[in-house]
Amino acid sequence: MSFTHYKKGYTMSICTVTNQPITVNRNWETRNNGYSKVFKLLGEDILLYCIDADHNISLDRMDTDLLRSVLRDAHIESKPVCLVWDMKHITGMSLSYKKEIANLVYSSSLTFGIVILYNVEPQLLTIAETLAAMVPENLPVIIKQNYADAVTTVLDWKKGLPVKETFESAEEEKIEHRKREFLAFLGRLSWLSMTDQGISLPPRGDRMYPYFKAIDSLQNDLREHMKEKEQELMQAAEESEKTLAEKNILLNAQKELYKKLKGQLEKEKSALTARIATQEMELTRISTAIAEKTSALRELLDMISALDVDHQQKSIMVEHCRRMIDTEMIEKRLNIELTTTDSEFLSRLQRKHPNLNQRELRICLLIKLNYNTRDIARSVGISTRGMESIRYRMHKKIGLAKHQSLKGYLTELAILTN
Repeated sequence: MSFTHYKKGYTMSICTVTNQPITVNRNWETRNNGYSKVFKLLGEDILLYCIDADHNISLDRMDTDLLRSVLRDAHIESKPVCLVWDMKHITGMSLSYKKEIANLVYSSSLTFGIVILYNVEPQLLTIAETLAAMVPENLPVIIKQNYADAVTTVLDWKKGLPVKETFESAEEEKIEHRKREFLAFLGRLSWLSMTDQGISLPPRGDRMYPYFKAIDSLQNDLREHMKEKEQELMQAAEESEKTLAEKNILLNAQKELYKKLKGQLEKEKSALTARIATQEMELTRISTAIAEKTSALRELLDMISALDVDHQQKSIMVEHCRRMIDTEMIEKRLNIELTTTDSEFLSRLQRKHPNLNQRELRICLLIKLNYNTRDIARSVGISTRGMESIRYRMHKKIGLAKHQSLKGYLTELAILTN
């Protein structure tokens, strides 16, 4: 045997049973929680598999990729796999692990020639016998006591010698056959979820009949249970589709409503933009007119001051001019075209309450002119609630008592002005 194709990292020892080399590679093992899964190569094509542990464990995941990697490294991936599995310390297997074993055995991409299990713990014996019973007819899975028996059996199989168990009597062979059939049926039912497999019942007088009948009934029950689950899943899927369709309809309706609202908002925005532009133009026109009027009034005031007329008459004329100038300035600040009465009212209010700012003066005038709170709020660009807060503060700034009305006070002040 040549090992020239092996790379660095491989080590060898000699099998004491067969005198063949045992090849070890550090890449042929994986570490788990407290134990390792290890592959070795006996001779040229016999795989040895074991769990390196000092305590009992339960397997929950199969390393199929590691197995394929070992076969590839040993250049035997195209040959039927001869596997010798040391099951010492294995006391349990998860359902997913059992399913992976079954899938591996029935896989078309990997062919097993023979599988030998040895050192099988008592807790795992039924599982091992189930595996041996449910594999294809052409795959011998044999349980042996120890390593020597296991590798000797593989060598006999490779020589073409019979390796299957022999029985002392036909009755014993019959009982063993029934047992294997029973375990195989259970394995296919549990590991592969085969609820439609057939089972041949022994005669009613056979002592195994009740067990086979019970397993047949179990299969029928599981089949019915699976049908119920399928119906539940179908119903759930239909309900989900119905709910999804309703949600889609609602979503489409909301999208359509959103489009309409967006269109309306765009129209309102355009209208407001046009209105603002118009108002800005109007304000510009008014401001310009006020500026022109104020300039003309100042020129007039200068001319009157220069006239050589009766002093009392001149004083009256100058006072009228100054009032008109004050009116124009207030109009400019408040953006409101004022009458003479409104101008006099604001002048009196400002003199009496100099702590009022321009916005508060505007609000007072609008209150006096009988505008409601909502309209005033819109005029000064605040919310109705904000307008109510401003009125409350103005009530205190003017110094009114709780029972006094701001509107009543401003109305009285306007009467006094007149």
